[in-house]
Amino acid sequence: MRILHTRIFKNDIKRLHPNQKAAVDGAVRSVVSDPEVGEAKVGDLARVRVYKFRVVGQLVLLAYAWREADDTLVLLALGSHENFYRDLNLTLSILGRG
Repeated sequence: MRILHTRIFKNDIKRLHPNQKAAVDGAVRSVVSDPEVGEAKVGDLARVRVYKFRVVGQLVLLAYAWREADDTLVLLALGSHENFYRDLNLTLSILGRG
């Protein structure tokens, strides 16, 4: 499986502490092992899945898209629930998918 990430995802990762990055790595491994583990979204966010997990007691959301045809996982965004879906919709608009 090929794993890609957006610049926005990369910037989200940069702001984390090492222990938080380890938790995100575990979440990414979970998604890689089963790409359908995340909740499929509808409407403007169709073709996007969101995987929820905890980091140091706080709920964190990982947005990704899985292209089954070429077995590619695209990591889109990472963050807390507050304004996550609004920002994700903006991200997809910038990428030309929304």
